[in-house]
Amino acid sequence: MTQEAIFAGFGGQGVLSMGMILAYSGMLENKEVCWMPSYGPEMRGGTANAITIVSDDYISSPIISRFDSVIALNQPSVDKFESRVKPGGMIIYDSTNILTPPTRTDITIYNVPGSAEAVKLKNIKVLNMLMLGAFVRATKIVKEETITEALKQVLPERYHKLVPLNMEAFNVGTSFVTN
Repeated sequence: MTQEAIFAGFGGQGVLSMGMILAYSGMLENKEVCWMPSYGPEMRGGTANAITIVSDDYISSPIISRFDSVIALNQPSVDKFESRVKPGGMIIYDSTNILTPPTRTDITIYNVPGSAEAVKLKNIKVLNMLMLGAFVRATKIVKEETITEALKQVLPERYHKLVPLNMEAFNVGTSFVTN
């Protein structure tokens, strides 16, 4: 199985971290992975995205223009990437902040109120983990339990005290996908 995904949003929302955590999870499960971040010179507040490919087979190229999945945290990301989802693919979007949702009928669309749920958890910074939870549950490209170890590898040790909160957010995100 191969999953070619793009995580997209504003700088500072954790989109690069989402892709990296997924890539580390794939490595922990001995899969082939590729992580390719992209961000504007503004960083925080500018656009940012990360292409992450996880596969049971060799990855021929990290350069792709069509995706199996788009995880969008803002309106510009939905507008830019909706047309680039392969037929039969999916979009997961933060329905709290996106006013014009995706409309395609040939893909699966999950609206996750990620920002609202992050506020309930008293930390908007866990939005990315909420959305990652929905993505992992929908695709099953890696095991949900692998995410904890990957998160520990991605986060600097001084932030490991935040792992329980991040995993709580991840689990909340999984609850928005039933399949």
